[in-house]
Amino acid sequence: PGLGVCEWLLTILSFLFIIMTFPISVWFCMKVVREYERAIVFRLGHLLPGRAKGPGLFFFLPCLDTYHKIDLRLKTLEIPFHQVVTKDMVTLEIDAVCYYRLENASLLLTTLTSISSAIQLLVQTTTKRLLAHQAFSELLLERKNISQEIKVALDAVTGSWGIKVERIEMKVPADLRQSLAVEAEAQRQAKVRVIAAEGEKAASESLRMAAEILSSAPAAAQLRYLHALHSLTTEKPAAFILPLPLDAM
Repeated sequence: PGLGVCEWLLTILSFLFIIMTFPISVWFCMKVVREYERAIVFRLGHLLPGRAKGPGLFFFLPCLDTYHKIDLRLKTLEIPFHQVVTKDMVTLEIDAVCYYRLENASLLLTTLTSISSAIQLLVQTTTKRLLAHQAFSELLLERKNISQEIKVALDAVTGSWGIKVERIEMKVPADLRQSLAVEAEAQRQAKVRVIAAEGEKAASESLRMAAEILSSAPAAAQLRYLHALHSLTTEKPAAFILPLPLDAM
């Protein structure tokens, strides 16, 4: 569609030339496309209607047609470090890995000049926009959910390009992970000190109650004194212990 008179004339002449030189010309008019590839054919600069050619054998005019192969396999794109400001005004440098697949080869070839750079810039802008509404603690705890939100936002845009984003993995820098590990260790040490202080407090309360009970009954204090002496002689039989009355002490 859209071909002029001269273009139609050249097309007809090409067909006649192929028919006249048959079967030699047939070896120059057939190409093979692999299962994971698609071929986009342009005739005199016009995109041929219909879906992309392949997989398998397809026919084209060597004099008038040009074709481009598009790989439809899953691709990975590493997003370089870029600065992101969170909701609580924490500046981070975050990188990511994007897994995407090309679905509409014809639309991609006629719409985008550089697929990787377009996806890279789109991931960066989408990440900055979404993380601006997240706090720093939420970013650390909800990385998978945030990555899924970024994927959904990317699908809404790249779907019209013929690109399917399979997965987004967001990474935190190594120095930030190390500082977070130090902070977590400090929090654990603080919890240990709090637990030890609570244990000492409970022990002191128990000792105070025991002292009050012993002070109210002098005979109980004497019995406790004798029990302690008996324990010492049991542990160290060679020890010589001279008990003194509590009143003398």
